[in-house]
Amino acid sequence: MDPRRLRMLLELSRLGSMHEVAAELRTTTSTVSQTIAALAREVGTPLTEPDGRRVRLTPAGHRLAEHAVSILAAIDAARLDLDPSAEPTGVLRVAGFATAIRRSLLPAMDDLARLHPGIELRLREHEPPEALDLLARDDVDLALTYDYDLAPATWRSELDGRPLWEVEWGLGLPTSEPRAPLAAYADRDWIVNSRHTADEEVLHRLAALAGFTPRVVHRVDALELVDDLVVAGRGVALLPRGRTSRRGVTVRPIAEPRVRLRAQAVTRRGRDRWPPLRAVLERLTTHRDG
Repeated sequence: MDPRRLRMLLELSRLGSMHEVAAELRTTTSTVSQTIAALAREVGTPLTEPDGRRVRLTPAGHRLAEHAVSILAAIDAARLDLDPSAEPTGVLRVAGFATAIRRSLLPAMDDLARLHPGIELRLREHEPPEALDLLARDDVDLALTYDYDLAPATWRSELDGRPLWEVEWGLGLPTSEPRAPLAAYADRDWIVNSRHTADEEVLHRLAALAGFTPRVVHRVDALELVDDLVVAGRGVALLPRGRTSRRGVTVRPIAEPRVRLRAQAVTRRGRDRWPPLRAVLERLTTHRDG
């Protein structure tokens, strides 16, 4: 199979429109249509089907597009092995939670712009379940996710993760309240994440060890809003230690077991050979202790 035809099929699976593929690859829609048709003849099965005034990939087209990622990555890797000076170029789509984007990706972006200006990063802010779903559907190339040591994530077999950094979590309370065992908050209202269940799972495990069932009242995504609710006396919550919280909120350590959030960079298995993705992963690893 002609790699150029595979690349057009892959772009069609990502962009969903022959017109957009033509614009992305600086060619004509007719050329894209003819190229996909030639690839279909080459493999002996239809790869697209009508969808109103547009086209969509057939199941066979989707399967071949999946193969195309690995095939094209292997070709790029081979070229890079033969030409060590080859410059990684391309659009890299990243989905991740806000803290990882701020702490890991933004510092790396400055280095990437200087060292590899041909890489274009496109960011989407998502919690881990959303980011991993996008990665599984091949809608992004890299997911920045997290789990907890008390609630480790279970990934699909086709995903690979590498650690970035860890941060301890504690109990977010009004500053005026004295430190007390977790069991002292058994009758309080609790605040958990509205877009991810991991911290609620951790809370229930900690509470069970302390002998109570937490009363979850509020579900909030933004940590700043969690701070506001804590200051207003509307609940308490698990929050990261070391973060600058709103005045009036103190994050106190939790006695054993300690709680640690673990950030990871997750990719589809084998795709880290693709030069743009490899370059980004190398910079994220360089900045993981930053």
